Amino acid sequence: MHKFILILLFVLSLFSCGTDTDTGDFSVGSDYLALSNKVVLIDTATVNMSTINFDSLATSSTGRILIGNYDDPLFGKVKSDSYFQLSGNSYALNSVGSDTESTNYVFDSISMILKYDKYYYGDTTRVQTFNIYRLTQKVKPNKEDDQFYNNSTLTYDSESLGKISFKPRPKEKDSINVQMSKVFGEALFQKIKKREVTDFDSFTEYLKGLVLVPENSTSSNVIGFSVSSSKVRLYYSKYQSDNENASNILDFSILDTSKQFNSISLDKTGTLIQDLPISTSKLSSLLTNNQGFIQAGTGVACRIDFPNIKQLKNISTNGAIVDAELILKPVNNSYSDKYPLADSLKVYVGNNLNRISGTLANSAGGAVYGRLSKKSDEFNENVGYSISVGSFLQKEMLKQSDSRSSLILTLPELTQSVNRLILGDQKHLNNKIQLKIYYISY
Repeated sequence: MHKFILILLFVLSLFSCGTDTDTGDFSVGSDYLALSNKVVLIDTATVNMSTINFDSLATSSTGRILIGNYDDPLFGKVKSDSYFQLSGNSYALNSVGSDTESTNYVFDSISMILKYDKYYYGDTTRVQTFNIYRLTQKVKPNKEDDQFYNNSTLTYDSESLGKISFKPRPKEKDSINVQMSKVFGEALFQKIKKREVTDFDSFTEYLKGLVLVPENSTSSNVIGFSVSSSKVRLYYSKYQSDNENASNILDFSILDTSKQFNSISLDKTGTLIQDLPISTSKLSSLLTNNQGFIQAGTGVACRIDFPNIKQLKNISTNGAIVDAELILKPVNNSYSDKYPLADSLKVYVGNNLNRISGTLANSAGGAVYGRLSKKSDEFNENVGYSISVGSFLQKEMLKQSDSRSSLILTLPELTQSVNRLILGDQKHLNNKIQLKIYYISY
């Protein structure tokens, strides 16, 4: 009993709950002490939460065309334009007879076929409108880069080549068809018919690429379309043919996925995170109503710090953290059918400048994820993400240097979606973050 009292008194002096400092009070209730095996459950260690913003996210080669915008009540105005370069499966008109047969072909129509890939976010009962524009700049990254990012853009012509207003049905329908400008289609057809466009190089010199841009006034959702299955299709037929069904096609697809990217922006004006600092700094949850913010696509992430963890090694001469669980609670009323919770969280290890060194790993080297529990209860008290952090905290406790590592939380499909999440910190009224540490002395 004398040893138990000494340990308890020492631990009482270590930590505080919900403070940004390294000093304060820390308590272990007697109900949580197991003296027979010298294991202590510590559940009041300080956990600091903040919101950070990555400088950029690579959005090329993701396999998804992401198009749309919506006004998020908590994050601000979200918008995604999609840029891409096209390639033809052929650059010649169908000719089964003589070489002069192609002179009898005439242009019929041209359209863009976009295949749903089942991803959507926001209110799909609302109409979305977007335009197709012609790029005036080649789809080529900056000299110092080999890929495109969420903040990348290319210049394009102001004349719309096609426009569509529709209610997205990603679960019910296969695709949408956007009728494109006949003037544009006729000009492209004549280039091919006259053999002025004969291969990929001459084609991309004539048509550098396209961009899909949503109209700000109507859209309330963001929709995903398949890069590999979407295309521009040109229809043509024989002049005065007796066969009404003898239409021919030329398809232009996105064959090089590295030449397709989504430009995803977030206007945070008027929100709690409007003062989100540069990528190497952080915005404390104490300044955002005791909340941490995460959003895929725009680079908003949540950072978790454990400022006093090194002091645990002073509990006993020989001791170790044998297990630890971090439980994060989504803020009530911040999620819904329109803004659903992701099934998991990705967890990275970062430094004080938010630079990621790798994914969170367990003692066996396997990646650790935040797993969502959806156990139903009246007040959603059981809804939360659980992360095993024992191995991570043990290493942090034993560090000889003054450096500390943080955990950085993001959502799955980080570079190809716009899902978001809001978490409560240790001082949040209803959805407090919890940390349970099992410490053994021997």
